[in-house]
Amino acid sequence: MSDTLDLAIDLISRQSVTPEDAGCQPLMMDRLAAIGFDNQPLRFGDVDNFWSRRGTEGPLFCFAGHTDVVPTGPIEQWSSHPFQPEIRDGLLYGRGAADMKGSLAAMITATERFIARHPDHKGSIAYLITSDEEGPAVDGTVKVVEALEARAEKIDWCLVGEPSSTERVGDVVKNGRRGSLGARLVVKGVQGHVAYPHLARNPVHQAAPALAELAATEWDQGNKFFPPTSFQISNIHAGTGATNVVPGTLEVVFNLRYSTETNHHRIERRVQEVLDRHGLEYEIEWTLSGKPFLTPAGALVEAAQQAIPAITGYPTELSTAGGTSDGRFIAPTGAQVLELGPLNATIHKVDECVSVADLDTLSAVYERILERLLS
Repeated sequence: MSDTLDLAIDLISRQSVTPEDAGCQPLMMDRLAAIGFDNQPLRFGDVDNFWSRRGTEGPLFCFAGHTDVVPTGPIEQWSSHPFQPEIRDGLLYGRGAADMKGSLAAMITATERFIARHPDHKGSIAYLITSDEEGPAVDGTVKVVEALEARAEKIDWCLVGEPSSTERVGDVVKNGRRGSLGARLVVKGVQGHVAYPHLARNPVHQAAPALAELAATEWDQGNKFFPPTSFQISNIHAGTGATNVVPGTLEVVFNLRYSTETNHHRIERRVQEVLDRHGLEYEIEWTLSGKPFLTPAGALVEAAQQAIPAITGYPTELSTAGGTSDGRFIAPTGAQVLELGPLNATIHKVDECVSVADLDTLSAVYERILERLLS
């Protein structure tokens, strides 16, 4: 047992399914207050968040993360109860073990050790914690960032505890993310009997060539940091369920994960040009989940690249792969943002787990990064 493992178990045992916090944040704030942090709970709508800071001077280093977890799915499919953490064969099982209560525990214990050794450290350390990362992400980190921006409180370096690792803890660090642009497209036709197609207008037939063109479009070629932009249809629906009815409308839901080689305005124009050229009657509703961001070489990247091999004995790789994270709300403020956490192999799955040894390794890496930047 270790302090990091004890805290991870305590956090996992709390049923904080989005947007519930279930007491995780008060537990963290109590630990932070004991080492000199000034806690500021921030509730927006039904979402609990907090901003906690130690120090008033710059530079400002921030740990960011979330206490909420995704639903468990069928509990009977779990080998043990998802909110009754168990250790088996060196692995800690429970919902949120990897995403991301293990990271939160490692952050806290790393900070406690660092401050014990450096009570008069340079700059400031902060925590930005939400219970709305796995949900709509409307009243969470984005609102806290807005509050910070309103009072000109600027984060210089931000380390997000998302599970970034693939084979070994720390082998991959995310220094950016692709943008995410979603759309709901409704193509309008005329409903009718399939035996009288001349009296109907089939939106599926009309839309198919346009959708095929969009799926085959090369949006860009990416760059050395990002793969090319991708277009994926995630849902398509039309008809009444009867075999003899031409549908009146077709609904298509699609998403583009895009690189810094383009932007959402350009994508929207290109999509609508294709739809118009194919003569479709349609309505389209766009949802921008996040713009792409990239943290280039700098103090934070260098600190992580030094800390990880110093603790683990192997190098780390920078990556921008994967889905969105709350880093998308922090990076536009000018902060350098990295994501570093445990293995992501079991996140959101039944029997989610994290290596017990990896928790202590991650905590040691976090502490070394603090040492590198603020001592």
